[in-house]
Amino acid sequence: MDECVLKIESVVKVFPGVTALKDAHLEIKKGEVHAICGENGAGKSTLMKIVAGAQPYTSGHMYVDGSEVVFHSTRDAEKQGIAMIYQEFNMVPELTVAENMYLGRLPQKAGGAVDWAKLYRDADAVLGRLKLNIGSRTRVKHLSVAESQMTEIAKCLTIGARIIIMDEPTAALTEEEIKILFDTIQDLKQRGISIIYISHRMDEIFQIADRLTVFRDGRYIATKNIRETNYREVVSMMVGRSVDTLYPRREYRRGELVFEARNICGKGVYDVSIDLHRGEILGISGLMGSGAIELSKMIYGALPMESGAIFVNGKKIDCSDPNRAIAGGIGFVSDDRKKEGLVLGRSIRENVTLSSLKKFTRGIRLDQEKELKHVREKIDRLRIKVSGPFQLAGKLSGGNQQKVVFAKVLETDTPVLILDEPTRGVDVGAKAEIYRIMDQMTRQGKSIILISTDLPEMIGMSDRVIVMREGRRILELSKEELSQEKLLAYESGGIEE
Repeated sequence: MDECVLKIESVVKVFPGVTALKDAHLEIKKGEVHAICGENGAGKSTLMKIVAGAQPYTSGHMYVDGSEVVFHSTRDAEKQGIAMIYQEFNMVPELTVAENMYLGRLPQKAGGAVDWAKLYRDADAVLGRLKLNIGSRTRVKHLSVAESQMTEIAKCLTIGARIIIMDEPTAALTEEEIKILFDTIQDLKQRGISIIYISHRMDEIFQIADRLTVFRDGRYIATKNIRETNYREVVSMMVGRSVDTLYPRREYRRGELVFEARNICGKGVYDVSIDLHRGEILGISGLMGSGAIELSKMIYGALPMESGAIFVNGKKIDCSDPNRAIAGGIGFVSDDRKKEGLVLGRSIRENVTLSSLKKFTRGIRLDQEKELKHVREKIDRLRIKVSGPFQLAGKLSGGNQQKVVFAKVLETDTPVLILDEPTRGVDVGAKAEIYRIMDQMTRQGKSIILISTDLPEMIGMSDRVIVMREGRRILELSKEELSQEKLLAYESGGIEE
């Protein structure tokens, strides 16, 4: 595994007004899984796009098998055996699995007609090598997220990829699907294929990677063998300072009852009741499909509730739609900030006040001065790194986008907040900031319902946890009873109540 197949030396990438990479170095060995670590904005994605031929670099050198190369397109990179699987899959939904695998390279008969028999035969052979039970004639639009992920890997093999870049490959996968992906990665390693693995999930990196390279502010920091480093050292290199604890020390004492959901029923949720007290963080834990996310969206009015009742401060409220839920005292941070939390093409100012414009209007007139004052206060309070309130939300890093979502929810000033996967897709430094914000909210009297599949986060932030499975509430665990092993066992049905 000591053979170097890819080498990056002193690569610089300058965009107008911004230097994204200042001095990037990277070495990838044959048959290794090499993790790329760094906060949002560290230059990871830019470097990977350069390696994949999607972006040119300003200066520096790149070598494949010891020979210097310059890529002008992704096709150039593919010819050298380099392929990248992006977070947002690059496939045509209406076409079949086989057509997507060989898109732009369909086999032809003499005379130019597509050789359909050979196409499906070749696609089945590749899928078989990966031990995938996916029909090559299935249209991509009918695949699950995990099946789409595997199809992308199969597509990489059809071009003879020797280096596969995976960008946050487990972001939308269940625990079982992640296991299948990791088994596939191990199989690719055995064949001598190198994997460049980008993930914010440190537990995954320490489980799957052989080595890791850390970038910070566009600069190369260090490369480490996984067995010769640890979580604390990697995080310190990423953020440039010692991180003693990711989670704030909470001193919660149960306050008065502020929220009740009684006998909630709906699609995927069956007779679930929960209660929440002032200043509390209540975790609702469950695997994908447990009903936890559906429950949260029913409480917020984003999904229809067939029966049940919601009470805030003892008063029954109407949660038939999000506007009524907000008016009743419930705020919501979605698990998909780009689709449901933000309008990326609008400014930070517009996003922050989107759900609370009534506070800033007199008749039909918007009090822009008052609005801007509130937005600037939220930017300062949440430490959002922006050029100003008029910067487009889509131009921010993932962590700062998530802070804008928090700012929007804070501006509605509801006593109850539902946080659905609040740190998904953000780096460790941004996670610590978000946890600080959550703790600060509860100290000021807000109460939080936390939905998360990140078990360390669930344990680190919750004052107590309700476990759901197959749409039902299974049991409640106190802070003292929480452990990853216990949560996983109850979530998966390994042990019963």
